[in-house]
Amino acid sequence: MKDIVQQFKHVNYLWDDNKAEALDNDQVELFLYRSNILGADLRITNYGGGNTSCKTIEKDPLTNQEVEVMWIKGSGGDIGTLTKAGIAGLYTERLRNLKNVYDGLEDEDRMVGLFYHCIYDLDSKAPSIDTPLHGLLPFKHIDHLHPDALIAVAAAKDSEKVTKEIWGGTMGWVPWQRPGFDLGLQLEKCLKDNPGIRGIVLGSHGLFTWGGTSYECYMNSLEVIEMASEFIEKKIKKNGSVFGGQKVKSLPKEKRRDKAAQIMPMLRGLCSSEKRMIGHFTDSDVVLEYINSNDLERLAPMGTSCPDHFLRTKIQPLVLQLDTTEDLSDTEAVLVKLKPEFEEYRKGYQVYYDKHKRDNSPEVRDANPVIIIYPGIGMFSFAKNKQTARVANEFYVNAINVMRGAEAITEYTSLPRQEAFDIEYWLLEEAKLQRMPEEKPLSRKVAIVTGAGGGIGKAIADKLAKEGANVVLTDIAEDRLREAVKTYAKDTASYSVCDVTKSQSIAEAYKKACLEFGGVDIVVHSAGLAISKPLEETTEKDWDILQNVLVKGQFELAKQVVAIMRKQGLGGDFISIASKNGLVSGPNNVAYGTSKAAQQHMARLLAAELGGDKIRVNTINPDGVIVGSKIWEGDWAEGRAKAYGITVDELPAYYAKRNLLNKIIYPGDIANGVFACVGILEKTTGNIINVDGGMANAFVR
Repeated sequence: MKDIVQQFKHVNYLWDDNKAEALDNDQVELFLYRSNILGADLRITNYGGGNTSCKTIEKDPLTNQEVEVMWIKGSGGDIGTLTKAGIAGLYTERLRNLKNVYDGLEDEDRMVGLFYHCIYDLDSKAPSIDTPLHGLLPFKHIDHLHPDALIAVAAAKDSEKVTKEIWGGTMGWVPWQRPGFDLGLQLEKCLKDNPGIRGIVLGSHGLFTWGGTSYECYMNSLEVIEMASEFIEKKIKKNGSVFGGQKVKSLPKEKRRDKAAQIMPMLRGLCSSEKRMIGHFTDSDVVLEYINSNDLERLAPMGTSCPDHFLRTKIQPLVLQLDTTEDLSDTEAVLVKLKPEFEEYRKGYQVYYDKHKRDNSPEVRDANPVIIIYPGIGMFSFAKNKQTARVANEFYVNAINVMRGAEAITEYTSLPRQEAFDIEYWLLEEAKLQRMPEEKPLSRKVAIVTGAGGGIGKAIADKLAKEGANVVLTDIAEDRLREAVKTYAKDTASYSVCDVTKSQSIAEAYKKACLEFGGVDIVVHSAGLAISKPLEETTEKDWDILQNVLVKGQFELAKQVVAIMRKQGLGGDFISIASKNGLVSGPNNVAYGTSKAAQQHMARLLAAELGGDKIRVNTINPDGVIVGSKIWEGDWAEGRAKAYGITVDELPAYYAKRNLLNKIIYPGDIANGVFACVGILEKTTGNIINVDGGMANAFVR
């Protein structure tokens, strides 16, 4: 095992004999295992890229005869996370018989519909366009991958010659062709013309490898990729420099990230001229080497080569003409420089569309850039959600690796623009986009929730995430935040330790939100504490901490986020979680009630001031949230029980009975009130919504 691992320097050998042996009797599960470990290495294939398959002998339910069935990743799947639910099972012979009805390149789209007539497993995922590429080859196990090193070979000038130089006669080569039935025929022909080869390089596209067993296929894939990687590494060492050497010097890491956090809301706003976008940022060494190079100006406009790359990144990035010394604190001055660059990019994209569109092409899509490069700082990506933005970023990193390798080998070549357009606006790709589920109400929005380590704050964060928002949880207790953030799906949530009484701590939380997601759309100030004492027992310390957390914290949160929201130009929501106690005069409550009243009136003042920026400010007033609320874990419960002449244990029933609906109020009820403000009541600002079961003395009107 150790010897095998040491054999590979450029790919990860992840095969576990114990896991594989446990799956030996189920070739489909073994094929899924192989797929997952291949997909775990982004140098081998990126999210959603590539395809894998295996062929098994099964009993035909109609004839009771043994037949060969091909199991293959279905349309839109990802090999790294592939499960049985994501594959298609097809009769191999029926698939091959489609050669009898195939009528040339103009027949490609019809052939995809005929794949359904070859289905063996009725629970199959929709077959992908790659299905015939696997089905027309005779091998039991096949990997179609997009390794950086192989695409570098495939995208290099004189790619066929380079293929022979690396592998001799053991690898076939097929020139660029759009995936489809005819490409499957070309692979079949290549194998017939070159019997005994171990794989095929697809020009500008990727790699096909195979084996008699799942393990043989896996090892073949790794060995072929390793050979290409070694070849490129030697070329780079011989050449001495990459991308023509350094032109721009990077700022130190912390200064880069400060600059990125400052500019991301501006970039996000400009990228959201048609639809709001979510952002992602990276300043890895690989990225910096490319974006700071002399060759960036030449290579970036050429675009990417692999179809999987530019489908997610657009054909080319926007390279900002900003110096690293640019003062980004002057938003208006920076936007004056940025807006013409975005306008020029959109015009260029429209020209690209108009020049290459077909009679039946779908309408032009969002013309804004997906990848934005700021030399010396890093690379940004913007898309409909965090996962898509992150994956686009990862794919462009793959494209950088491809350019790096191809330039080292001979010279990088990209796809002709017409070929690129025909894939980007392929009717089958459009149909896939149309099948995407409807977006949730808060998708494309970023929310920060204070006091989200538990209780009401966590319930609010849960609700916003459930409705599609990305959430940044803040609290003063990091252990609670770490546990809380584990409850969310990947690419949904992040956290920042934040003391709302300290402006720098708030600034760090907003910086985290900008770097993670591109900006901020919703702020919910839920952090709080409660102190219930008679006037004579209320100390200056009691007064100060309530004012600092509830009032000063709200002021500073609002002041800082308004600057971010104005950079974005997308409006926004600020929600204050106040209390019924800000409206109702009660005993033993002077410090808490005063601070809550201040929160409520500050919200009205902010609503009046910020309406012109389309920033809406509303207040939610809870009351009697005893179950699941953090403030009831301390002295507050004893203080309120004492004020009402009852025991602590009697409080839940007492609070439920005193409201008009006789209902217990839960944290989830407060979260629903927040969602109503930010997700439904789009024309409401300066409002107070009581979530208290109905307290007549707290009616605002």
